[in-house]
Amino acid sequence: MNNILVLGNIITLDKKKPFAKAALVKDGVFAYIGDAEEAKSLAGGDAKVLDYGENFIYPGFLESHSHGLLGGYRSIGQAALGLIYPPDYAKYSEAIKAFIAKNPDRDIYLAAGWEENEEYVSKTYLDEICPDKPLIMNTGGGHSCLLNTKALEWAGIDAEYAKKIGYDQVHVDENGEPDGYICETPAIQLIGRIPIVFEDAKSYLLEWQRILLEKGFTAVADAGAELFYKDVSRAYHELEEECKLKLRTYSYLMVPDNPDDPTAEVKRIAHDRAKYSGEYYHVIGVKAFLDGVTEAHTGWVIDDYLDKPGYHGLERFNDHDKMVELITAADAEGLSVHVHSEGDGATRFMLGCIEDAEKITGDMDQRNVLAHLHFVTPEEFSQMADTKSIPAVAPLWTAKAEGEYDNEVSYVGQEMADSAFPIKSFFDAGADVVFHSDYPISPILDVKRSVYMAETRSIPEPEFGGLATQRNAREAITREQSLRAMTINVARAWKQENRMGTIEFGKLANMSVFDCDFLHDDIDKVANAKVVATIVDGEEVYKA
Repeated sequence: MNNILVLGNIITLDKKKPFAKAALVKDGVFAYIGDAEEAKSLAGGDAKVLDYGENFIYPGFLESHSHGLLGGYRSIGQAALGLIYPPDYAKYSEAIKAFIAKNPDRDIYLAAGWEENEEYVSKTYLDEICPDKPLIMNTGGGHSCLLNTKALEWAGIDAEYAKKIGYDQVHVDENGEPDGYICETPAIQLIGRIPIVFEDAKSYLLEWQRILLEKGFTAVADAGAELFYKDVSRAYHELEEECKLKLRTYSYLMVPDNPDDPTAEVKRIAHDRAKYSGEYYHVIGVKAFLDGVTEAHTGWVIDDYLDKPGYHGLERFNDHDKMVELITAADAEGLSVHVHSEGDGATRFMLGCIEDAEKITGDMDQRNVLAHLHFVTPEEFSQMADTKSIPAVAPLWTAKAEGEYDNEVSYVGQEMADSAFPIKSFFDAGADVVFHSDYPISPILDVKRSVYMAETRSIPEPEFGGLATQRNAREAITREQSLRAMTINVARAWKQENRMGTIEFGKLANMSVFDCDFLHDDIDKVANAKVVATIVDGEEVYKA
């Protein structure tokens, strides 16, 4: 490979050499970072030059928790309703009908993007849109679905099933019949049953790659990769064999709630790692759900929900001994455990399990990941750091959205609602904080917005028509902390810190170029920053 000379305002995030004007790339890795004239001299006259002028070059941004195949599927394979706030069911109906009209031959229709609120809708709403085929509508949070009558029949969800699973997960009408609203295990399992052709799955993954590269990301974690399509690891592997992958994907594979044999589950995942892992797709861990989400009353909280006395949410994986065995077995295979932990009860449970597992393994650096962390009690901040666990937080969720916030207050109280989504406290405790989007379960994936919202704890105006305001400002963090939470800290979570996360000699030449100085420009300029280019292994894989 010829030498590649990269010129611009380089923010390396390497503490020894934080800024530079040039980088020299040889064989896909950084061979020099520093002065432009010195770099030109080392490069030689036949070097390829990528000159970004006064734009700003960062280490390639890393996304720590998202869902690849579903991201591509929602982009090109289903009716995605976009971000409509407050929810507008008339507009949803129009969008879904238009999608059905363009795709009349499909056997099942899937739509996504709506939000749960006080305007409760049932199967009747979807029956009016599509009476003759299954129609499934996901919430923006991804843990709930609304099904029309045909979809309930297709899924086998009837009164007997509702009674068996529980009415907290399958809602019923006054006659005990499912009303179309399901959440958590039934909803997530349902999406995984939607038939996908293998070659289509590969096209969805390539679409996902396009989305990420255009947003300035160079690597991503797929959290529960086969959750929505069981053969996804083979699809990733074939794309890599076909030399079509540029975006590196670090994958966590699913285990069921409270599995009968946690060690056997880990062995299965280790087998898939050996079979499918390569340079651009690599299995690094185990994914489990501890609980659900607050808006569906399924987040596992320590104290009861105020509007449901005697009930503190859904405990999905709640067997302490089995979780300790899972963590211990994963560590023996060089894998980490990545959990969905929304409520403070779930987080307390998981950190206690990690502490006990570390006593068994003696490994105090397992880098297990707890994602979402809507509510956290103060004692868990230091516990997170002490166990070298990784808090995966979502600055994109931090604003106080009208309606959603009011619901939270009625569920858990104002004091708890006002302390939601901590970030700074994890940094202060010494934890390696990482950002995540949970895209496309959550509908936004954006570097600039993450930096903006982590500092302001609010949404750039005039988005949402002024209906979202600042929340929990004491948890705001610095720009540099935000950049580290999307670069080197994520690399550490993946045990890839020696290969990526900073612009540093010997590391992969992955870079993201923006027209904005995230460290120093006015915060309103940050909100409107644009991606100029994305570079992987020294190759410009996206240019605006």
